[in-house]
Amino acid sequence: MDKVLEAFDLYRFYHAGEEETLALRGVSIHLAPGELVAVMGPSGSGKSTLLACLAGLDEPDGGYVQLLGRRLTRRPQTERAAMRARKMGIMLQSGNLFDHLTVEDNIRLSMQLAGKVNQQRVGELLQLVGLKERSRARPAQLSGGEAARAALAVALSNTPPVLLADEPTGEVDVETEKYLLALLEDYTKGGGAALVATHSANLAARAGRIVHLLDGRTTG
Repeated sequence: MDKVLEAFDLYRFYHAGEEETLALRGVSIHLAPGELVAVMGPSGSGKSTLLACLAGLDEPDGGYVQLLGRRLTRRPQTERAAMRARKMGIMLQSGNLFDHLTVEDNIRLSMQLAGKVNQQRVGELLQLVGLKERSRARPAQLSGGEAARAALAVALSNTPPVLLADEPTGEVDVETEKYLLALLEDYTKGGGAALVATHSANLAARAGRIVHLLDGRTTG
């Protein structure tokens, strides 16, 4: 399969009273194995809305999304959640970790949701993101950089074919950004497909392709 994720003519509108916001206006996008694609655009351009629709966390008003050849859009919420758990890694700007769980338990929970807990894999991920010594820490005890690395470990816990990340390096220092970028590159070199919404010039420089969004439309 040459496309692991495809979106066709996505439209998303928001209403507040008589005001209407056109967040997405006919966006089509695709992602292939081994690709790192950066989605760039100013704040309010539709990046986060696009990722939410691609992940099945939000339903577009028009158009649809396919994940590994299966339609994700307009399925029951339970079916979308099951597809996400097994086939997608998702890293949002916030809310990636459950506050009452340790880093290790957050990773394990993600595996449980996909129906495949692998304790050896948990240890490998903690080592991969440099948090072996922080495995029993809770999110409130983590620095911003540690929280970002923990979120990436959770997103990669089930070795997903697709990774969606929304500003993964937005709140971290330069060294942590380099670390996260190296992990993303390793993921795609292993055949994973990553689509990342970002303002980071460093991340964009490493992407194989850049999709520009402006006012809910792709411009290049």
